[in-house]
Amino acid sequence: MTSDQPEHARTGSEITRTGSGPAPTGTDVVLEARGVTKHFPLRRTARDLFARERRSVHAVDDVSLRLRRGTVTALVGESGSGKSTVARLLAQLYPLTSGEIRLGGEPVVAGRGRSFRRYARRVQLIFQDPFASLNPVHTVRYHLTRALKIHGRAGSGEKELEENLAALLNRVQLTPPQQFLDKFPHELSGGQRQRVAIARALGADPQVLLADEPVSMLDVSIRLGVLNLLRDLKERLHLAILYITHDIASARYFADTTLVMYAGRIVEGGDSERVTQHPAHPYTQLLIASAPDPDRIVADEEQEESGTGEPPSLITPPAGCRFHPRCPQAMERCRTELPPRFELPEGQWAACWLYDGAAANGTDPVADRTAVKEATR
Repeated sequence: MTSDQPEHARTGSEITRTGSGPAPTGTDVVLEARGVTKHFPLRRTARDLFARERRSVHAVDDVSLRLRRGTVTALVGESGSGKSTVARLLAQLYPLTSGEIRLGGEPVVAGRGRSFRRYARRVQLIFQDPFASLNPVHTVRYHLTRALKIHGRAGSGEKELEENLAALLNRVQLTPPQQFLDKFPHELSGGQRQRVAIARALGADPQVLLADEPVSMLDVSIRLGVLNLLRDLKERLHLAILYITHDIASARYFADTTLVMYAGRIVEGGDSERVTQHPAHPYTQLLIASAPDPDRIVADEEQEESGTGEPPSLITPPAGCRFHPRCPQAMERCRTELPPRFELPEGQWAACWLYDGAAANGTDPVADRTAVKEATR
């Protein structure tokens, strides 16, 4: 059960943010990844005993991104592209193979114990599966109380603790709070469980939320409510949110900036409206074309141009551009040279050789290619 009452009409005390400083401008970088790389070594077999190098899964390679206060950044890609690994690296649940994570402009390695707790107080991860992220033998009260006590926000007495618990549930629109505090996870719907998980994350009073596909396991009818809740939290608490999803349509609706990831690398980025309406990288175009759209009629010749095949093995990733085995526009240099990031108009960029020097003359190569494609239909 959720409430449609406006925030000022809800009962229960509000937990105030501590140590947040002056109101942010929306451009403050809170969390930054610089050249982050993660390789998972494989168990050695008899065939590998004489090999000089140990084989590994190249899950994430040279990923850089910035999360700013009061904004949502979407990380989009198909399953297995490395999106969830990026979230766990930013949450410091995995050690980096190489690269650097900066929190508040300072390099940070969370480690374990108190240092990890200090980091988690500012950066919280919301897991994809609301059924697995809550312990089934404990009540909602236990989960939220533990979060408040770990991060020193439980208050000075039982009365203040109850007020803070009620404020957390009010914040995620589970009202009246008394109806949910003593329930077990199996007594809640999927959407209510995910709201409890979000409330638990808010118990730390974080500056960053890493939302790893927070609505993918929920009924379609309630996904929009959870996304609107996250948007409300972003605006009211000035949070920086990383929204991981395979649904590029929801990224356009929810995110300010969209980054597209393929086979462990980010291949395109920019304003969400720009990326989704004028995709530059062939992989982004394939993602958008694969989204169901009853109003779109695809010509036979356009279907033939669509990328085919399976994603590459991340144990032995392809040389050059990792998308070239599936790319309908692949050139010879795509098979041997890794494309750098090419800056395009309106803040968009793409790691694709199609744009080598195209933006230097001040034209919009993405719009030009779209116009030519429309004219030849």
